[in-house]
Amino acid sequence: MQPILASTVLAFAIAACGGSNLDPGAGNDPGTGTSTLQIDGSVRASSRLTNARASAEFDTEFSVRVSLNNQTVTTGTVTVTSASGKVPLTYRADNRWSGNAASYDEVYILDVESGPDKVTGVRVDGPDIHVFSAPTAGATVDATMPLMLKWDREDQADSAAVRAENIDSVSIPDSGSYALAGGALKTDKDQARQNTVRLSRTNRVAPSGTVAGSTWSVTIENEIDVVAQAQPL
Repeated sequence: MQPILASTVLAFAIAACGGSNLDPGAGNDPGTGTSTLQIDGSVRASSRLTNARASAEFDTEFSVRVSLNNQTVTTGTVTVTSASGKVPLTYRADNRWSGNAASYDEVYILDVESGPDKVTGVRVDGPDIHVFSAPTAGATVDATMPLMLKWDREDQADSAAVRAENIDSVSIPDSGSYALAGGALKTDKDQARQNTVRLSRTNRVAPSGTVAGSTWSVTIENEIDVVAQAQPL
């Protein structure tokens, strides 16, 4: 009798539990393709309110650039599939295919077809939703001092980045905590000022059957508002 491969056992286990390749935890899949297209694609979910906690509290945007022989592909079909369904993307004047969806589904599959050229079944299991545990929303802080950020998440993402009113995006480890340097928040000399701090986390996969350098990524960004104390001169 032939031995049963571990992947086969896993497939049976997933099926028995009613899982699918669109469920969180499904994992990444580089897909397949004709090795002729270059793909630069991203999914980005942004929270609609401070320190969002549920998938319905996010809006998600899709953006994909498709190239063939260094020329932008403007015809064909580009679709993104998640647990909420399939979203056909529309080609825009900025040389990208775009679309959007309500909520954040975490797992997204990309399919591209233009004539005989295609890329199919590229799946990214995106980061889970992270929630800030410190500081508390609306907390008043001294902007001249480091601000300790803490966030709860189940799985570490491939990469993370933080940005604030006075700094552009800074890459950081997805460790669950980070000390934001003093001066990162904007202040007024005669009154307190509200600031928004944003943390993004990203998972990505290098698609198979594409030109080298292709990528498909999923990013989720949550934010928290704090109040910087007045800083008289």
